[in-house]
Amino acid sequence: MVVKETITAAELLERLRFFEAEAEKAYGRMYDARPGSDLAACYSDAKEALHEAIGFARRLGLSRETKRLEKRLAEIKTIFRRQFPA
Repeated sequence: MVVKETITAAELLERLRFFEAEAEKAYGRMYDARPGSDLAACYSDAKEALHEAIGFARRLGLSRETKRLEKRLAEIKTIFRRQFPA
């Protein structure tokens, strides 16, 4: 027997907010991380969490929220490339 999970819009929004918060935490950790794999892991975590948040925003049909999150992702990528060159 296969049981399908039904997720409400409120739960999706809660997950969106969770992943956005996780992305910001990972972004903050970038500044304390050691260069190399620790820094790369924080950067990867931030990107991954924002991708999740963007996915939830899309599922909810929140186009402004999607664009805001996509902009934040682009900002983090730019900051990483400028402040943490390889």
